[in-house]
Amino acid sequence: MIIDSHTHVDEAPTYGWFDPPEVIVRLLDEAEIDRAVVMTYRDAPGPEEKVIEYIAEAVVRYPDRLIGYARMNPRYGDEAVALFDRAIREYGMRGLKLHPVSYVMHPASEPTLDLIRHAASLGVPTLFHCGDEEFSLPLQIAEAAAAVPDALIILGHMGGYFHVRDAIRVAQRYPNLILETSAMPYPALIKDAVEAIGAERVLFASDGPGCDPLLEVEKVRRAGLTFEQEALLFRGNIERMLGYAQ
Repeated sequence: MIIDSHTHVDEAPTYGWFDPPEVIVRLLDEAEIDRAVVMTYRDAPGPEEKVIEYIAEAVVRYPDRLIGYARMNPRYGDEAVALFDRAIREYGMRGLKLHPVSYVMHPASEPTLDLIRHAASLGVPTLFHCGDEEFSLPLQIAEAAAAVPDALIILGHMGGYFHVRDAIRVAQRYPNLILETSAMPYPALIKDAVEAIGAERVLFASDGPGCDPLLEVEKVRRAGLTFEQEALLFRGNIERMLGYAQ
């Protein structure tokens, strides 16, 4: 069984995005992936309504395939925290997604830390976009990990193209940081990450539909991991983090 820890569903024609749930489900089928965490491309709250509801409805349509995360904009302060609380308690979502590049705010800003603290209090992880752009760099997100040590923080894309080694270094420093493999093009660095922090702190993800889940699975399989390590990346770790492990 494989669980993809980072994919997208959304329909926002104004921005050129049309990825209804059927798109990612088809890609999951092609890659023989059983389930996937899904989130929108847009943040909530925001100018468009029903972003949280869109994810909730997608999960209702595919309850055995999709797991919802709420993508939030900390600039809305208490309103964002309250909406995130509803997303977890009322809509059954399982995590927080933060994409600081879209709302232009440092990962360790106080409004962002408020959301991360609330996610930790609810027992759900925080997934950051972690790449090569300002406000998404591993060293910047590490400040949030230091500020909220009881929060489980996932570095989505584990530093992108040019900051992967920084992501591995900060994960060695902060035990509440988890690395995630999507949209990062170096299989050998997946193995380096496993050797540096342990297979229990690395997740498989694809960032589909933007990246092809089939290729992202093959990337992990080319990393030279043991069968037991692959099993943790592909399924065991995310199940444990989301409370699915038996």
